[in-house]
Amino acid sequence: MSKFHFKIDPASNQLKFQQLVDSVTEAVSKNLLQVGDILPSVNQLCKESELSRDTVFKAYAELKDRGTIESVPNKGYFVAKATTKVFLFLDTFKAYKEVLYGSFLENLSDNITVDLHFHHYNINVFETIIKESVGKYTKYIIMNFDHEHVPEVIKKIPTDKLLIIDWNVHSRETNSSVYQDFGQTLYQAFVTNIELVRKYKRFIYLYPEFTYHPKESIDYFKAFCQDYQIECEVMRNSKLLDIQPGDLYLMVSDRLLARFLDQCDQKKLTPGKEVGVISYNETPMKKYVKDGITVISTDFELMGRKAADFVNSGDPIHFCVPTKLKVRSSI
Repeated sequence: MSKFHFKIDPASNQLKFQQLVDSVTEAVSKNLLQVGDILPSVNQLCKESELSRDTVFKAYAELKDRGTIESVPNKGYFVAKATTKVFLFLDTFKAYKEVLYGSFLENLSDNITVDLHFHHYNINVFETIIKESVGKYTKYIIMNFDHEHVPEVIKKIPTDKLLIIDWNVHSRETNSSVYQDFGQTLYQAFVTNIELVRKYKRFIYLYPEFTYHPKESIDYFKAFCQDYQIECEVMRNSKLLDIQPGDLYLMVSDRLLARFLDQCDQKKLTPGKEVGVISYNETPMKKYVKDGITVISTDFELMGRKAADFVNSGDPIHFCVPTKLKVRSSI
């Protein structure tokens, strides 16, 4: 007799076949189904759950492709291997997030599957997707953001299953975290490279109106400039960007970095000579653009690897990923 019983959730937005796939995967990850256990026959599922044969066959075919189940002629479908299902919730998908995601997948064990979602800093999307995910996954990897309702939303997830990555905002002491520092490390990176900063008359932090970059970076930027008597400005209106010789820019937006480089071409200014630029977050292409863009960045490959370690081992982790200034020709 099969241990597995499936019921359609009529309120779910998921297709019926996907509900069945997720239900089997969850049962295996929670050891409700173990290797060798038999699954209900196609006819049995059709009868008990009012599913069409096509729906059941499609779900079982997907599970076979994943290696979760196998079929034996005249005997039925069996659990082939134990799997762990992980919920990965990122803010947006940018080039440096691709590095993190690739490293995370590369370092996961073979029996682990990942569902990737994005919240785009929208609290309604954030809350809805987490509500729908609770109870369906073995581990939850989440990029938080600074919103007053985030703490009550993530409380729905058991702390031993939750890992906060990238931004440590609203993280509880009881849950795991793999994060970067947006304050003191920024300050220290500029101190270490003070002579390069002093090449320029002014240091301008372009913090555009559309960014969600942590605001604490502004405080540490100002503190550095004050402590070392650097003339500075925080520019919050991206439309005011009009680069001038002798200025050094700190950029948190790659969109505005492209505009900066366009203005360099138009005004015949060479990055690293007449003007300077430091870009936040390393991407695979920045080392090649204009003979190299200087970046201040955490190690996203290491962040992905540490997140995978949390999933693979199940052990709690609290790790601050180092942030460094990579000096290239643009400064």
